[in-house]
Amino acid sequence: MWQSVGLTLLVIVATLVCALLFMLFGWYVVWQLFLSKFKFLRELVGDATTPQAETQPSEPKNERAANAPTRNRPRTARQRVAFQESTS
Repeated sequence: MWQSVGLTLLVIVATLVCALLFMLFGWYVVWQLFLSKFKFLRELVGDATTPQAETQPSEPKNERAANAPTRNRPRTARQRVAFQESTS
């Protein structure tokens, strides 16, 4: 009688432990492959490490705007004057 109760409890505990380990392993794999790319989720988890894309210095926004390709539509005289005033 007591052996069957003990065996039942052992099976239940072992099943729960296996399910928990499987879930933790799945979370780890998904985190490494996908979720760690999102800054918001890293902040929620409290992960201090940063991906390589953020550790590389990025060029300032002004340089990116200057290097951006121009659009095909010509600017009006008003837009050209406003742009020249803002750069000086």
